[in-house]
Amino acid sequence: MLHKTEGIVLGSSKYSDRYSIVRIFTRNFGTVSYLLPLSNSKKAKIKTSLFFPLSVLNLEVEHIPLRDVHKLKDAERQFPLYDICNNMIKVSLAFFLSEFLMRVLKESDNNELTFDYIKNSVEALEAAKKGVANFHIAFIIGLTRFTGIYPNWENLYNYGYFDLINGEFISSAPSHKHYLNRMQCSYLVHLQRMNYGNMHLFKLSRENRNMILDYLIEYYRLHLYEFPKLKSLEILREMV
Repeated sequence: MLHKTEGIVLGSSKYSDRYSIVRIFTRNFGTVSYLLPLSNSKKAKIKTSLFFPLSVLNLEVEHIPLRDVHKLKDAERQFPLYDICNNMIKVSLAFFLSEFLMRVLKESDNNELTFDYIKNSVEALEAAKKGVANFHIAFIIGLTRFTGIYPNWENLYNYGYFDLINGEFISSAPSHKHYLNRMQCSYLVHLQRMNYGNMHLFKLSRENRNMILDYLIEYYRLHLYEFPKLKSLEILREMV
């Protein structure tokens, strides 16, 4: 059965000499694998160049029950990604965030809300002129609202430890090792206010930015099933 939906490209892998498999987060169906014909011909109905990470597409797709891989019938770009495809910092962010999302967006009960957040974030990244190096921090913190793991910020200013497993501030160190100490928590006091409009105001060194990213990834890994090592992480560390 044919359907029209919107999609955000998460990644692709080679399937055969004629096809690749693209993972797309769709507004209506969540994360779906689609078969993409490989052709550089000008006559090709679907251009492979459309499927750059984080590209937002209008799609016509065929979904058949019980199939793991579905078919793309048509695809067109909603808006161009000039800066994301050419600015090397934004390129590294696009590859990292698309891989990150591929690990996070397995199933979601609120696909449309999550979709809108990611789509708006892609538009914000394309337009951003300042504070781009902090974009992924703001994005990952904001995404917790849509994945069911949003931290409990109550007692943010009263307690000195943050329990990564339970996602809350506590008065003393827990018995397990997954927590932030008083000094590490000081970053959270500021980061919980970060967004795309003010991210340029947060003056973080590369060392601090990478440390914060490690905490955030650990937080997701503790709360989400099967969260493997991210291949694009090391490249990102060198760029921002």
